[in-house]
Amino acid sequence: MSTKGIYTALSGAMAQNLKLDSIANNIANVNTPGFKRDQQVFREYLTAHEKPPEVIQVPKDVAAIESFYNIQGGDKSFVEGVGTFTDHGQGTVKNTGGTLDLAIDGDGFFEVLTPQGTRFTRAGNFTLDGNGTLVTKDGYFVLGQGDAGSEPQDRVIQMTGQGAITVTDGGEVLQGQEPMAKIGVVRIAEKDAIEKVGNSMYSFKNGFNPTVENLESPNLRQGFLEMSNVNVVQEMTDMITTNRVFEMAQKAIQSHDTMADKMINIVGKVQG
Repeated sequence: MSTKGIYTALSGAMAQNLKLDSIANNIANVNTPGFKRDQQVFREYLTAHEKPPEVIQVPKDVAAIESFYNIQGGDKSFVEGVGTFTDHGQGTVKNTGGTLDLAIDGDGFFEVLTPQGTRFTRAGNFTLDGNGTLVTKDGYFVLGQGDAGSEPQDRVIQMTGQGAITVTDGGEVLQGQEPMAKIGVVRIAEKDAIEKVGNSMYSFKNGFNPTVENLESPNLRQGFLEMSNVNVVQEMTDMITTNRVFEMAQKAIQSHDTMADKMINIVGKVQG
């Protein structure tokens, strides 16, 4: 009995398990500022579509066990995961009233300096450290706008400690009436060239070097945060559907196992 059917069902179950992991992660981050939902991308492999016709033709031989094994995978098919797609759509903008909470309304990313280099984020829940430096909630430096070739460490935003802090819609940072810096907001046109690295931050994928350009007129909103773009109702609906498909794949595996058992222990018995 061919074992190809059980592998087809198994690949489907594994694909749905990956999808469930993504859905669970989306739901867990529904209240995470700047989080973007993920979804798994799959590809269906069908032998008849992937190989030339002569490979999958059933041999016209005298019926024999050898000719059965010479079918060469004509019924081979399975599903494989090809990666994760991130939806970079705008999330809900929430009014927090926080002086250093900033939301990007539209395209763009904040630049952040980490020990691993410059990273990008949409999470604008910033604060000041003990030295009056603008940092993320994890303590990474928020960078100001810089010219081409400027060093990231030279773009750290430092406050003097005098007067209230105001951030204009265009990203100008004022303390009292004194201009301090301009928040660095950049556009990355090739979104497929970036990947998540944790803490709502992004970096370039290996082998990619996309164009990064300063947004001269970003649309920032002080006192607001962009929340995740996760739709809980949709995610729960997807979770129910995915669970049902996973259960169907499990039943297919169990049915194939039952048939194999009968082939071996019942049909295969030789009557004396």
